[in-house]
Amino acid sequence: MLPLSAARTASLLNSVRPALAKGKLGEARAALEQVLAMEPRRGDLAFQLAQICYQQGDRDACLTHLDRAVELAPDQPQVTALAVARYRALGRPEQALAAYDRQIAADPKAIKPRADKAHYLQLLGRFDEAETIFRALIKRHPNAAELYRIFLASKKLKPGDPLLRAMERLWARSDLPDAQRMHLGFALAKAMEETGQTAKVFGYLRRANALQAKAAPFDSAAQAREFAAVRAAQAGLAPGAPAEPDLRPVFVTGMPRSGTTLVERILGAHPEVTAGGELGHALKLAYGHFGAGEQMRRLADEPPARVAAFAEQYLRLAARDSGRRSGVITDKSILCHLIFGLLDHALPGARIVVVQRDPRDIALSIYKNHFATGSHRYANDLPLIATAIKRFRANVAHWKDALPGRIHEIRYEDLVADPEPHTRALVTAAGLPWDEACLSSHEAAGQVKTLSVSQARQPIYRGSALAWKKYETELAPFIEAWGEEPWD
Repeated sequence: MLPLSAARTASLLNSVRPALAKGKLGEARAALEQVLAMEPRRGDLAFQLAQICYQQGDRDACLTHLDRAVELAPDQPQVTALAVARYRALGRPEQALAAYDRQIAADPKAIKPRADKAHYLQLLGRFDEAETIFRALIKRHPNAAELYRIFLASKKLKPGDPLLRAMERLWARSDLPDAQRMHLGFALAKAMEETGQTAKVFGYLRRANALQAKAAPFDSAAQAREFAAVRAAQAGLAPGAPAEPDLRPVFVTGMPRSGTTLVERILGAHPEVTAGGELGHALKLAYGHFGAGEQMRRLADEPPARVAAFAEQYLRLAARDSGRRSGVITDKSILCHLIFGLLDHALPGARIVVVQRDPRDIALSIYKNHFATGSHRYANDLPLIATAIKRFRANVAHWKDALPGRIHEIRYEDLVADPEPHTRALVTAAGLPWDEACLSSHEAAGQVKTLSVSQARQPIYRGSALAWKKYETELAPFIEAWGEEPWD
């Protein structure tokens, strides 16, 4: 290949920004690749290409360009930040940890890089390494309340642990900012329960949840309108033509804390399955292609090409994130229940699994756990949790009627009480042959990206079933809001 002239190089580089502004990723990529071929030491170009290829869903090219960018500019903060995000997302844990180490070396006094690395180690199941980092951080920064909450997600304290007293002293401070008190409240509630001080649990939880609700209020009426509009937009969709695509998703959904992580881990232990986690693409793409929320258009009137484009883009991004171009993947995105009709129509090879659990246990677990502020806004109020669970169940009931035989429901309590028959039924519903590995899902490798990080590493157990009975009095606002509707 002849060298590009300086003018030609400048012209190509000048075309990149306008192409990106118009969403023409292919044009921008082609221009950058031409220049990089002639100037292979340009780490900035490799950095840009890694970002573009990721957006396109080209996993291999993204990683190739990212590896080059890291090699050429290992100390560039933007490159390191991208390396952390992409290596984590695309299943390169050792490279992600090395990128964290570069962030730590660049700013040895900063808390965040060390805390982020420790949290990632938790997700990888490397709890001892995470604990070493967290305890050292807390010793140096005893007033950083968020550290306690993140650390205790995978650590059960024993009575007398010095951290208990440290947290209680911090809680007693009148100058503790609301955001930090919120994190500390969730941490103390968990610690109190695990050390047998159950009478103190809800005192901390009420304060923590009230502070988070203040920071991110929930508009229940707006959510009701959104759910109704999205459901109505899917009326009249015909089932998709039978197909056996190269990549076949199994959507696993339920309320948060209902057991979806356990179900996904069971399926992910199957040798023909890759666990994708909460991919989050389906609903986002549906809103992008067909209108968001209340603005969603009637899908039966949409051009078939647009529906096909939705399906193609979903499968491309799912392949990117799972690292699998064929076979079966799981997608544990919670809000997929909103678009079961679209998924059945556009992805006819897909399977749908819904996990149900005693609403009282769901409510207790939701209320006890911290979710990223703004993500599950109903979670900070017990009556609103009742409304959210009912709304979810109404959606599932609608789709069971609209899609007869297409949705496999599994009850968490049944699964943990008698794992084998319900696991066998689950594997069959996913369209898979039986494999004994599904009975040992806790031994499966890979990171866990949810609040169930610790439980997912344990054998199936019944300990969390009927946990609500210990707090029946404190759950009275939820039980009253539930009303006369049967529990199950």
